[in-house]
Amino acid sequence: MKPKRVLLPVFAVLATVVVTASAFAAVTSRPKRPALPTKAKAARTAALRHVNPVVTRRLRNSTWRWQSLMGRRRTRALGRLDTRRALLYWRVRARAAQRLAARPPHRSGWLCIHRFEGSWSDGNDPYWGGLQMDRGFMLRYAPRHLLRRGWANRWTPLEQMWVAERAHRAGRGFWPWPNTARACGLL
Repeated sequence: MKPKRVLLPVFAVLATVVVTASAFAAVTSRPKRPALPTKAKAARTAALRHVNPVVTRRLRNSTWRWQSLMGRRRTRALGRLDTRRALLYWRVRARAAQRLAARPPHRSGWLCIHRFEGSWSDGNDPYWGGLQMDRGFMLRYAPRHLLRRGWANRWTPLEQMWVAERAHRAGRGFWPWPNTARACGLL
């Protein structure tokens, strides 16, 4: 058999397969969208990346507030606040700070002292809050918090416990509440 006679039918079959496949692909493929002009495309991608910086700033401030209250170092700030990367960064950091703040180290001890002392919103002079903090105690262990939020009766229970924890870490232990700490078995 001559090689030309064998190759001719093979090429004919291959050509038929290629033509059929391209016709099938043209029928089943989706129609292409018209290309966007470059300015519209740039605006669309910028809108996807842009984030309201007020939201990011609020998350950053919340993170820093809890970190300062817990006596931890501030998280390093990123550059711009109006990017998705910054929003995700501060959202993760804020959740982590709130998770840590929700569990003060001696929480059961502070709750026991609170049970004997008073209401979390007790505003009677000379002691304020659920742990009955006086002015000197608040000035020494939470001066910025005192300036920003007022007396301890305006603080959340967690904030009051963290200020008491700061005093505990400073070496005072539970001695500012000698009778109630003794009743709770902490001394």
